[in-house]
Amino acid sequence: MGRSSKDKRDIYYRLAKEEGWRARSAFKLLQLDHEFNLFTGVNRAVDLCAAPGSWSQVLSRKLRGREEKVEKGEGGEEVKIVAVDLQAMAPLPGVTQIQGDITKVSTAQEIIRHFEGQPADLVVCDGAPDVTGLHDVDEYIQAQLLLAALNITTHVLKPGGTFVAKIFRGKDVTLLYSQLKIFFSGVTCAKPRSSRNSSIEAFVVCQNYQPPEGYVPNMSNPLLDHSYDVDFNQLEGPNRVIVPFLACGDLSAFDSDRTYPLQLDAGKQYQYTPPTQPPIHPPYQQACHLRKNNLLSREDAPTDCPNQSRDQDPSAESS
Repeated sequence: MGRSSKDKRDIYYRLAKEEGWRARSAFKLLQLDHEFNLFTGVNRAVDLCAAPGSWSQVLSRKLRGREEKVEKGEGGEEVKIVAVDLQAMAPLPGVTQIQGDITKVSTAQEIIRHFEGQPADLVVCDGAPDVTGLHDVDEYIQAQLLLAALNITTHVLKPGGTFVAKIFRGKDVTLLYSQLKIFFSGVTCAKPRSSRNSSIEAFVVCQNYQPPEGYVPNMSNPLLDHSYDVDFNQLEGPNRVIVPFLACGDLSAFDSDRTYPLQLDAGKQYQYTPPTQPPIHPPYQQACHLRKNNLLSREDAPTDCPNQSRDQDPSAESS
């Protein structure tokens, strides 16, 4: 929940506080369910990257509320919800919390243990990194998080199940779509109304989980593990689909996002080098002319272009 005045004017921010949701993101899952009927027939659900718990709240209210309406004599299956996050989260009624890493096999095993050996019907993930403002970096980290969520989903989701996750719609988003299409027959990119238009976030709704024939779920994801030669080269068949990412360049090279002093070498004097192609008619050309001639502080400073004489200016006073 945001603290700035802009967030306080947001209608979903206010509604979330009025209705008791932990974050405004609860409305995103509610609107996705309204469009895709995500909760129909769901008895076992997993919420990845759950903190602070708004999506777990939605699962608890919707699934457990439906369970309470079913009479005991009808033999309805018990609803079980598991929330996973690295951070601790305040307890929720009917939600089992696991404080663990979604890139670990032990986390997937613990989820299945809470379901008494049964796979999940629905897996949702609203996780996102702490954005840096560098869009390429943010999109890549979010893609990593999405693939990590997909990886653990292949361990816990039943065939025909549904997977919902946040995605950043960058220039390479089609690569993620093609990766998801390998495991799900239906992949849809949806943007709820409660998601701000200024945000590049959206949500992929992946329905009808159908892993490729011969696929064996594993945590040897090369996008999350730097041991390419050890793990990645041993994968065969459909497990080799994920393309590894490699950062090129020595760590001692210059950082393109850092500011360095002009004097790089201690024993060498800095020498100015003019640009190869100076700008043509820059917008600051007149300001540079006024400053060069000490005219910035004068009230009678000319307002025309330095290449234009005052005699050519129709607004100039006649002498």
